[in-house]
Amino acid sequence: MKILGIETSCDETAAAIVDNKRVIHANLVLSQLDDHKAFGGVVPEIAARAHLDHLDTLIRGAMDEAGLRFNELDGVAATSGPGLIGGVMVGMMAGKAIAAAHNLPFMGINHLEAHALTPRLTDNVQFPYLILLVSGGHTQILVAEDVGVYKRWGTTIDDALGECFDKSAKLMGLGYPGGPNLEKIALTCTDHAGAIERFPLPKPLKGRDGCDFSFSGLKTAVRNHIEKLPQGDLNKTDIADLAYAFQITVTEIIEDRCTKAITRFLREYKNSFPHTYPQSEQTGDTPQKPAFVVSGGVAANISIREKLKDLTAAHNMDFMAPPLHLCSDNAAMIAWTGIERLQRNMTDSLDIGARPRWPLDPTAEPKIGGGVKA
Repeated sequence: MKILGIETSCDETAAAIVDNKRVIHANLVLSQLDDHKAFGGVVPEIAARAHLDHLDTLIRGAMDEAGLRFNELDGVAATSGPGLIGGVMVGMMAGKAIAAAHNLPFMGINHLEAHALTPRLTDNVQFPYLILLVSGGHTQILVAEDVGVYKRWGTTIDDALGECFDKSAKLMGLGYPGGPNLEKIALTCTDHAGAIERFPLPKPLKGRDGCDFSFSGLKTAVRNHIEKLPQGDLNKTDIADLAYAFQITVTEIIEDRCTKAITRFLREYKNSFPHTYPQSEQTGDTPQKPAFVVSGGVAANISIREKLKDLTAAHNMDFMAPPLHLCSDNAAMIAWTGIERLQRNMTDSLDIGARPRWPLDPTAEPKIGGGVKA
């Protein structure tokens, strides 16, 4: 079974071919980084036009790389939300046209579900598993019980973590994209203890009940620190220290929120892992540890990965994160989600609409502020 995946939800135009044996036959991604750099962020109209200009070429390139004709595909999967609605519509309509022209099943994919299912492509993680989904637009803690079945335990009530990274980096005078540049300059900090002492930052919601996040106060504190620095060009050492303090603060917040989620997950889903401790001598079953997954663009941050590795090891869980090239938006994850859904006969009619918002858990209670978008 081979599926064409199409991704156009933000500022990457992507096409991929993946099969049901987890082989990625092609995975082409065209970044629009240079198109948006002058604006310090993604401009929706520019992104949509870039998708229009390049998507056809990427689809043809993916098909050629995989050595396939359209009538040899088993289906087409395209992001249908959430995301920038103009870009989403470009990819979704292209996918529908291919499916209609070649009489193929079509799957309209939730972009967030694709991030959540990526570890099943890369590591064949078994349900249920706990997910920290962190990106520029979303920060959520969920339990994946099955394809299409998710329970949201936490979300941001204001800014997403990726947004906080990018806006804090912009305040520091770092170029776009801010998150990777902030991480890079933080590595140049030479006095870690001194940096934390110089730039104390708040840890919103740390120690509170539940698994929700808040990052707007952290971003405001970064701005306040910068405004207190000497006038003129920002000193590279100052920025390195502030970036390091910021990143350490973020990892502590994530550790606190995820610790609460892990404790709850191990309590509520303990019966899902009957052979975890110890291996069953009677059945010879291989022990299956509970899995903790981090996915989304911010999952590429090495400091966050290392903190979560330590946290999951302390709770005897498997830590799983996609390889770096599959953390950011890509079409391989869209194609794989199409395979997961097609195998369960979860196809869509060609009148499915594009959705700027599309919660993975529609039964979850809406939160205040940014949480209403979850």
